[in-house]
Amino acid sequence: MTGISEILVLILLISGILILPRMFKPAPAAKSKKTAAKSLSMKLRAGIAISVLYPAVSALVLKPWQGNIVLYLSAGLLPVALAWALIWVLAAKKH
Repeated sequence: MTGISEILVLILLISGILILPRMFKPAPAAKSKKTAAKSLSMKLRAGIAISVLYPAVSALVLKPWQGNIVLYLSAGLLPVALAWALIWVLAAKKH
């Protein structure tokens, strides 16, 4: 009995995934005025790359796994967090 119910559940799932979306038209996509959400500027890409590389390099230098966790947090992660917070605050000032 359980085999039949499992097959029926699979048929229901497949029909729900494949057939139902074709029956309903998708909602029209809202056009946004800004295209900044689609593409990132060169400065923003550089900021993201630096915010990934700086903590990685500082981890290699400070070796937080050997007991320098407080130094790593204050010299490796805190500057990145403060820089992004400053960028966030200054971005709100422009708008």
